Amino acid sequence: MASWPAAHAAPGLARSRDLPAAGYVVPVISSRELPFTRPAEEWANMKSNPAIQAAIDLTAGAAGGTACVLTGQPFDTMKVKMQTFPDLYRGLTDCCLKTYSQVGFRGFYKGTSPALIANIAENSVLFMCYGFCQQVVRKVAGLDKQAKLSDLQNAAAGSFASAFAALVLCPTELVKCRLQTMYEMETSGKIAKSQNTVWSVIKSILRKDGPLGFYHGLSSTLLREVPGYFFFFGGYELSRSFFASGRSKDELGPVPLMLSGGVGGICLWLAVYPVDCIKSRIQVLSMSGKQAGFIRTFINVVKNEGITALYSGLKPTMIRAFPANGALFLAYEYSRKLMMNQWEAY
Repeated sequence: MASWPAAHAAPGLARSRDLPAAGYVVPVISSRELPFTRPAEEWANMKSNPAIQAAIDLTAGAAGGTACVLTGQPFDTMKVKMQTFPDLYRGLTDCCLKTYSQVGFRGFYKGTSPALIANIAENSVLFMCYGFCQQVVRKVAGLDKQAKLSDLQNAAAGSFASAFAALVLCPTELVKCRLQTMYEMETSGKIAKSQNTVWSVIKSILRKDGPLGFYHGLSSTLLREVPGYFFFFGGYELSRSFFASGRSKDELGPVPLMLSGGVGGICLWLAVYPVDCIKSRIQVLSMSGKQAGFIRTFINVVKNEGITALYSGLKPTMIRAFPANGALFLAYEYSRKLMMNQWEAY
């Protein structure tokens, strides 16, 4: 499997020179969220074998990704509701109050299970594909196989890798978005009332459209992921350079890293938010029958609702970036240190 030679080229990955001689990749489960660093001396002091180190990081990454989803899920739910039914909600506060009165607190966490699966699946594919994409970028740029990539080249490699991630992300996001807006679809009469469970949504998709039905909105997902990851990596790396102020980026503390991750997330969403809005509409409204493709849906929204409709739900998305990143950082670091200490004690 390809290694990840570039420093901080992607969220949650350690620099290859910081790894033991065996040189393996260390995945951290994270979806467009906070990247982490690992000091070289920490690797030097660890006595556990590489397999245990990888298992610890994978488990800690899953804990961080879970904390990220649980913290950010209410904001994501508000985003999808406002994107799909902008006429029903006057703003974020109105959407929150109506959701609570209609469904209760659990309404904010609709779609959490597929969101967790999406988080893990997406990063697993990035883990497999990113090193290969970095080598492709080196070959195109005429660089040596071990050459360090620039911030721009790392952003390009991450952008390429995200195309593969979209293939596993689209089905899980489809289920998530449909669960999040099930109440609105039922009360508007677009679909009949049914069980609001993950399994019921999956069975409905298979019954109506077959396995290919899970890829409603795939083109929109690709149009969001590929440029989105470019802006995320670019924004993150440039932000870290700004905070480093001539020092090594590895010396940055947790606060600058959290802020850099937040800046990267904001850059992503500002760049591709209209595409995400169209994706949500396609995936949700296709529940009631055949839905137009990306171009026709885009034209219909702009013609009938105006450009501003493409930015419905932007506020909860921007708010979500920093608390989700903070939860991810804390859960990852503390769980990893706890497991490392426990292992070293044996």
